[in-house]
Amino acid sequence: MSGSPPETYGDSPKAHDVAIVGFGPVGQTLALLLGRAGRDVVALERWPDPYPLPRAAHFDHEIGRVFQAGGVGEEVRAVTDPVHDHYEWRNAAGEPLVRIDWSGNGPSGWPTANFFSQPQLEAVLAAAAERQPTVSVRRGCEVVGLRPEDESVLLTTRGAGGGEVRARYVVGADGANSFVRSTMTTSVTDLGFFYDWLVVDTLPHDRAAWSPKNWQLCDPRRPTTIVSGGPGRRRWEFMRLPHESVEELRTPEAAWRLLEPWGRTPENTTIERHAVYTFQARWVERWREGRLVLAGDAAHQMPPFAGQGMCSGLRDAVNLAWKLDLVLDGRADPALLDTYTSECSEHVQHAIGMSMALGQVICVLDPEEAAARDARMTAAGADPRYALPPTPPPSSATESSSAAPTAAGRRTRATSPRSTRSPTRAVPHCSTTSPAAVSRFSRTGRDRSTPWKPPTATSSPASARASCRCTRRTPRPRAIWTRPTATCPTCANGGTSPPSSGRTSICSAPPPTRGDCVSWSGSCGDSCGTPP
Repeated sequence: MSGSPPETYGDSPKAHDVAIVGFGPVGQTLALLLGRAGRDVVALERWPDPYPLPRAAHFDHEIGRVFQAGGVGEEVRAVTDPVHDHYEWRNAAGEPLVRIDWSGNGPSGWPTANFFSQPQLEAVLAAAAERQPTVSVRRGCEVVGLRPEDESVLLTTRGAGGGEVRARYVVGADGANSFVRSTMTTSVTDLGFFYDWLVVDTLPHDRAAWSPKNWQLCDPRRPTTIVSGGPGRRRWEFMRLPHESVEELRTPEAAWRLLEPWGRTPENTTIERHAVYTFQARWVERWREGRLVLAGDAAHQMPPFAGQGMCSGLRDAVNLAWKLDLVLDGRADPALLDTYTSECSEHVQHAIGMSMALGQVICVLDPEEAAARDARMTAAGADPRYALPPTPPPSSATESSSAAPTAAGRRTRATSPRSTRSPTRAVPHCSTTSPAAVSRFSRTGRDRSTPWKPPTATSSPASARASCRCTRRTPRPRAIWTRPTATCPTCANGGTSPPSSGRTSICSAPPPTRGDCVSWSGSCGDSCGTPP
């Protein structure tokens, strides 16, 4: 149901089971799942009409199962472009640095990777949610006040159908500048990852063949992303260079200038949208505060390089829907909702770490650094198991808020009521802060603000092991090897043979042959010489 007037009993508004603030893909999916469970849901969206232009563009096989569970699987398939080949990164010379197999179906039974245009996906999800008899949607209705009470929350709204709304729980799915989050006292951890990229969505007039269909150009002169934008669409993303301003990059002239080398002109292509985005990496420490809960971008934001931004938000919706259903029905204690943060936050921090690690590979502007990266990744045979940097594990600890950035560039800050501003940037544009340097893991209570130091050629195995701060008690090493050289400065065996300790069986890579140069790397990324 859409645009229903507020229901009241006497002078008090009816208490809905759940009020969802924000009606994008996350709010729509949550409303759909709760509506299918018979819950009384009201969705409050500040904008009167759906946003008509592309934004999110990718979901994986797990999210396909989410749509299937919501009863919209076939409708979603009709508006998606599944990937039938691989996802590739290439250097400036066109050589593959990484090749990731995206062909076929994933373990969930859906295609491994799927691209779409967000307005088309939202139309499917919104229509399905509004078909639920217990779901009402009010567009053009902005929430401007929240007052938590013992048994419910009173929301004040303005605009279409403005007035008071009461709900037993309120879910803030209202995006990065969340109003709901601004009323909570939870802190936001910002990893200081800021890159400006021009995103250009296009409608090609021709039927050009794109092979591979989705890839990254890791050229220090202009890092570029080329991917599907859904059926009949293509997306280009261009990293802003230091000498360029955001203002000059967001012009139509700049978009056409950057598209021209790719054979895209006004004669054969229509630009559907062009906008400059600042990619960021941050998350909220506590996603639930009493009867207020956060989901999607209101709780976390990440760079797009792993394609997990919207996916993570939809996983939030699934995790939250069944827990709210049990709590509202009295079959579970409200404390069950605390597991929503502990389960989803750890997962999303891993996704953020993975996205940052990929970004640190792609967003390289220094030619010498890019050459070293290319040499390392091509030596690994473009195999993602060995070519990609290790992903730091997530932190499950909650830090106290601080106004000062750490040495690694992280800033943790408490959000205060009525403050809608995100935390101040901790590092300048195009920071090269290592994702591991801003992670907060400790094995023995070590100072968590101490930056992680990547392996260097002068590191000794003993010193590297001493600085290893993996969350696991015994790091699980992996072997990375190249063909024999005269000497290897980081190999404990001088580049002459693999370790003779008999421990190669615990390595995730195939055992190296004698004569290969071996470097052992723990799960935290420290070079430990030989397996611990």
